Amino acid sequence: MISKQHIIDRFISYVTIDTESDPESDTTPSTQKQWDLANKLAEELKSIGLSEVSIDENAYIMATLPSNINEEAPTIGFISHFDTSPDFTGANVKPQIIEHYDGKDIILNASENIILSPDYFEDLKLYKGQTLITTDGTTLLGADDKAGITEIVTAMEYLIQHPEIKHGKIRIGFTPDEEIGRGAHKFDVKKFGADWAYTMDGSEIGELEYENFNAAGAVVTVKGKIVHPGYAKGKMINSMYIAQDFINSLPRMETPEHTTGREGFFHLHDIKGSVEETQLQYIIRDHDREHFEARKEVMKNLAAEINNQQGNEVIHIEIKDQYYNMREKVEPVMYIVDIAEEAMKSIGITPLIKPIRGGTDGSQLSYMGLPCPNIFAGGHNFHGRYEYVPVESMIKAVEVIVKIAELTAKTT
Repeated sequence: MISKQHIIDRFISYVTIDTESDPESDTTPSTQKQWDLANKLAEELKSIGLSEVSIDENAYIMATLPSNINEEAPTIGFISHFDTSPDFTGANVKPQIIEHYDGKDIILNASENIILSPDYFEDLKLYKGQTLITTDGTTLLGADDKAGITEIVTAMEYLIQHPEIKHGKIRIGFTPDEEIGRGAHKFDVKKFGADWAYTMDGSEIGELEYENFNAAGAVVTVKGKIVHPGYAKGKMINSMYIAQDFINSLPRMETPEHTTGREGFFHLHDIKGSVEETQLQYIIRDHDREHFEARKEVMKNLAAEINNQQGNEVIHIEIKDQYYNMREKVEPVMYIVDIAEEAMKSIGITPLIKPIRGGTDGSQLSYMGLPCPNIFAGGHNFHGRYEYVPVESMIKAVEVIVKIAELTAKTT
């Protein structure tokens, strides 16, 4: 049996360390404070008995659980990230433990009237009677992806303590900066040496994902011309008005709040503006590669059209691809998804196989030669004050990892 209190204690020891990443930084990791948890994890992996524990100059952590069978078996990996999202503060996290959740509103912060309600977050109803870990309403929790790290470490510890469970060689990896799209950038796939791996970075219990968005980021810079407003007629060019035209000319219903499933979108997530210059930052997402390429062309053509209307180049657009749909790399080796599906079913979990409306380290790693589907870590409402994780889901994730190791060994 996996100890519930042991899981809780380990998870809290991780989430109370601030590891927020910074997209404006050009270092790896992007914040110095990520080292605090990285160094702790490296020492913990040694203490539970893993071998070949390493932490490199960029804070990437790897370790090995050696095979305990004589036959040759595939080497598999499990991967999670230890940074948290810059979307909401991860400093001074104060987890709250809700025992035997009664299915009603949870008061996260009475003084600020912050309430986690099943009337709004309907998934809460799935966990009535279970133990939930929530925030105090002033920070995110960090279950994305410290729940995944908790589960991987606990599963390795369990396998070490139960040598009667036969398994091949297992590699684990923990990465920085996943939340800013760089988690796999400096991951040494050759050094990792696994035939395939799984990221423990999904949400609801049962999630099993092997397709994700194609992703790009776009920076739209609009140049204006500032003159004294009292003498501006025919001279001033207000970049904010031109930027507004650009925003309003993109399909209004193709935004995150109006799309679901495999539907793609344009997402304006940041604006900085003045008369002289306005900058718009977008992310572009689509599961279909052709649609993805078409979305980028829509933005480029719109910029060209506005420039033509203005009679000069007032808009400059820079688009950079971030990651691609891992489905292309996983489908040729679908047995790795089948193993995870069988593992879930064998311990009473109904697999929820669906596309990720986002990306994980696995999407990049799959294109780097390491096929890497994504498995649930159990958390909900990531990147904000309403984040929570059921402890029972984390325990089940540990059991899935153990069962995958066991089933993989039996394929030899």
